[in-house]
Amino acid sequence: MTQAGSRAAASGFTLIEMLITLALVGLLAMSSLPLYEVTARRQKESDLRESLRVIRSGLDAYKAAVDAGALKKEAGQSGYPPTLEILTESLLRADAADPNGTDATSRIVILRRLPRDPFFTDPQVPSAQTWNLRSYASRPDDPQPGADVFDVTSKSTATALNGTPYASW
Repeated sequence: MTQAGSRAAASGFTLIEMLITLALVGLLAMSSLPLYEVTARRQKESDLRESLRVIRSGLDAYKAAVDAGALKKEAGQSGYPPTLEILTESLLRADAADPNGTDATSRIVILRRLPRDPFFTDPQVPSAQTWNLRSYASRPDDPQPGADVFDVTSKSTATALNGTPYASW
């Protein structure tokens, strides 16, 4: 064998080696895709749990402020907020010394921002409309919106990785 012939054979990959390498890379990519999808879904589920925790804590804080007399409550009202949006508003304290509410201590803000349902697909819809609402007057087995917001659930009809529907969380 000549020196030029051995150089040509030693440099580069053969077509078979390239095809085997591409097949192995493709196999690895296909096997990692389901793992990526499960990881992404698990992250969305974690975001949903955290969003529900934040909103429900805000609802409880609003109710506690009403019960403590810090916020006004009309006769016949449950003490829960009439809308989700009110949790992010600057609310005038019932015991405020400044009736105009210009003093910072005369205002209460429950939440800085209202979280979105991570499973709600339309980004144009406001955060408050991404949740199913349950009023204080509705039955637990048949949650319905009403004059106040007692609880929230996801509007998603999908099932979680643990087999429970997101709407029941």
